[in-house]
Amino acid sequence: MELSSLKPKSSWIACVTLSLAVGSGSLAAQDPKSVQGPTQTHYTVTDLGTLPGGTFSQAYYINDFGLVAGVSTAADAAQHAVVWTQNRIIDLSKPGLGGPNSLALAVNDFGAAIVQAESSEADPNNENFCAYGTGLKCLPYVWQNGVTIPLPSLGGNNANIDDLNNRGQVVGYAENRTRDPQCPSGPAVNGTGPQVLDFEAVVWGPRLPEIRELRPLKGDTVGVAFWINDEGETVGISGSCANTLIPPVSAGPHAVLWEKDGSVHDLGNLGGTIDPTLLGVGNAALAINNRGEVVGTSPLAGNIINHAFLWTKATGMRDIGTIPGDSTSVALANNDRGEIVGSSFDADGNPRAFVRQNGVMTDLNTLVPTDTALYLIWGSVINNRGQIVGYGVDAAGDVHAYVATPCGGCQEQATHIRARVHLSDYTRSLVEANASRRLPMTQPH
Repeated sequence: MELSSLKPKSSWIACVTLSLAVGSGSLAAQDPKSVQGPTQTHYTVTDLGTLPGGTFSQAYYINDFGLVAGVSTAADAAQHAVVWTQNRIIDLSKPGLGGPNSLALAVNDFGAAIVQAESSEADPNNENFCAYGTGLKCLPYVWQNGVTIPLPSLGGNNANIDDLNNRGQVVGYAENRTRDPQCPSGPAVNGTGPQVLDFEAVVWGPRLPEIRELRPLKGDTVGVAFWINDEGETVGISGSCANTLIPPVSAGPHAVLWEKDGSVHDLGNLGGTIDPTLLGVGNAALAINNRGEVVGTSPLAGNIINHAFLWTKATGMRDIGTIPGDSTSVALANNDRGEIVGSSFDADGNPRAFVRQNGVMTDLNTLVPTDTALYLIWGSVINNRGQIVGYGVDAAGDVHAYVATPCGGCQEQATHIRARVHLSDYTRSLVEANASRRLPMTQPH
């Protein structure tokens, strides 16, 4: 099947690790005097809520028509792939692939959504590829207009997705049949594993379910693809099975760009490389817009903290820093106007969503009305209309998906220090398992 395509898409991505921030059980109060540029956009925030009976949701993507993809718990306590549209939440998990858990990572401008799902079959290697801890195989599918199209692996037991474009191309990573003795024989620091088979970055489509492998850098053996733009350019990571972690909290030694012909280029780093013993310490190219600008995260020299980066062909990789006062950051997505969203962390690992406009990184919480019900901790994606999705914490400590919409006449800024928000143990476990489905982050020290 071929998905239709006519117009350019919005750029996006998402992933997170809150074992650093949420693992401490609280969000630190923030300085309301965060730096703001003279032309900063202000936003109204909508809590997208959950499926009936659920208490937890996260938004990973928003297309240019406002359709949002993500995950929500429901009355059965399982995680369900969902899309939000016109004040409705639509459950995409049934019939799915027969397993209990799923999540929707992206949706293009034609309403095609990509879904990570468990099947009903046990993984013979018990690799925990989806990181749900159930021992079931992890496989992706495309959902459009109620039709489900399963996507194959490269001959192995598992595969996973990260992005799709408006040409109907889907990217992610898939296992082959190579049993690699370098793979970790036990659980990895991010909870996946033991890993037995090699995995490679792949492109499915545009005629689904055809699959094409994207080869890693010379000397490397595995790869993960996170994002593909409408030109067919793809970004991700390259490394070996010994030093490359699949999501959640993915990281590798090399941030890379694959041209549309499949040729691969190392984008460099900010002074550091991978440390697979530390959660998320490594390089990753996480998103690329239709102008060929790449964002992601890279460790500084010493492999202790990561900073968000912006890469262009003209300038190479540039450190775009953190919100003033913070130590760690990750850029998760950029739109075709060059606006960037992500999250910035203080020295104790407390996160806050940021938006970068006109070269200035700003705490998103200072650009919304002071009576906003959610404290915004993660900015997953920004579309070409400037809408931002992610997730925040409410007064009860529950994590909910949100959409922040640019507005006129809502210039009220945060004028008080917001109180710490404590998460329940149950909610914290869900955040740690889901927040970083796509991206790497750094464990603060």
